[in-house]
Amino acid sequence: MIRLALTGSIGMGKSTVAAMFRDAGIPVFDADATVRRLQGPGGTLVRKIEQRFPGSTGPDGVDRDALSAMVLGDPAELAALEAIVHPAVHHERTRFIVEHGDAPALLFEIPLLFETGGASTFDKVIVVSAPADIQRARVMARTGMTAEKFEALLARQMPDADKRAAADFVIDTGGDLSTTQRQVRDILTCLGLPTDG
Repeated sequence: MIRLALTGSIGMGKSTVAAMFRDAGIPVFDADATVRRLQGPGGTLVRKIEQRFPGSTGPDGVDRDALSAMVLGDPAELAALEAIVHPAVHHERTRFIVEHGDAPALLFEIPLLFETGGASTFDKVIVVSAPADIQRARVMARTGMTAEKFEALLARQMPDADKRAAADFVIDTGGDLSTTQRQVRDILTCLGLPTDG
């Protein structure tokens, strides 16, 4: 089994590219989606997060904006949150690997792969990248996004050029979807994997 990591900075097109791998029959573990589920209504992390960060949850689970305001720019508080979240995500990831033990490859979509020092646990690392102006336009179009929040998120992330340099494969998502799709197929072919599900 080939373990692939998919990463890239905010707004670079990770979800779009992950969907292309999924369409090709590669099981995908989405770390962000897992966190949202664990922090959503009835999620297993809601009570733990509320205990450590009072006022950060409500009837819909964790209030991501409220929690973000509590931890962004405060390394100690961010580390406390990560100490709650990371072990739970690791557990879910292990369960995913067991469930798909017969697959020829698995793709793990992990936004902060390099920042958390996790790249070495994968066979190949794929970085999605787009020009900075396209990235900014995509992110600023998101609901609730502000220039200040965008800059704070970027400050937590390794620069795009460094990610590209550390990658085994780079997918440029600055063009049209068919170009991105072709790059995904090229990677699958290079790895000896089927290009359609």
